[in-house]
Amino acid sequence: MVTNRPGLSIFTVLLYAALSVSSPCHLAQAENAALRVGGNGSGLSALKLLAKAYQKSHPEVAITVLPNLGSSGGIAALRKGVLDLAISSRPLKADEQKAGLQAAEYARTPFVITAHRNVARSGISSEQLIGMYQKDDPKWPNGTRVRIVLRPPNDTDTSLVEQLSPAMEQAMRHAQARPGMSIATTDQDCLNAVARTPGALGTAALTEIVTEQPAVHLLSLNGVNPTLKNLAAGSYPLVKRYLLVTAEKPSRHARQFAAFLRSAKGREILVKAGNLPPEDSKER
Repeated sequence: MVTNRPGLSIFTVLLYAALSVSSPCHLAQAENAALRVGGNGSGLSALKLLAKAYQKSHPEVAITVLPNLGSSGGIAALRKGVLDLAISSRPLKADEQKAGLQAAEYARTPFVITAHRNVARSGISSEQLIGMYQKDDPKWPNGTRVRIVLRPPNDTDTSLVEQLSPAMEQAMRHAQARPGMSIATTDQDCLNAVARTPGALGTAALTEIVTEQPAVHLLSLNGVNPTLKNLAAGSYPLVKRYLLVTAEKPSRHARQFAAFLRSAKGREILVKAGNLPPEDSKER
């Protein structure tokens, strides 16, 4: 369901973290070997796969991947000491850098134009996309209504689409101002709304689609398919980046898990989950 709820509050995160401690008699052990991670929703499923693999070789470390906090929510929780690591799809802001936080890209994924499974087309052009966002009552070629699922105006996913061109940015603003539009607050809400709404058009990160397997249709953009091969070659234009954010003085467990993400095993898991480590991608 498309919702208007915000991400989890810091209070909720604190409560969740407290409840994750198994019992008082193991409190010291849990604190010494606990790792709490959270942030951007579209990267969480891949993160859970990484955490599961890491714990196989480090059974002494209990990793908790918290529900979707969003990039800003994850960074705020990290600053308050609630999280040990945060996942962000945006660069750090000036005040976050001044607070000593550090961010390094660990993966990127194609950012995909998606449609409901009943949409009988394999691709879309930038011009067609602009037209659909610009018109007040857009139609698919067969005459059915295009039901656009938007993200909030200040969301990273919105800015990714706007970066296609000045005309796309203008069309996006027109769509955002149109009354009655569906606006999905989270990555999962957007993907679920497209999957259940006939004629829907939306966006999603490929890694989220690969790991969660929703019933949506992936569209090529300007004749280029949203594959890792095309992303690596620099031919696919929409890219979502994931940064691992650490505190000024991260714990030993946080440093070791961050190193695992850059290891051969970590990179293998990322690729299978629809991501490319930055070394495998052509810089854009």
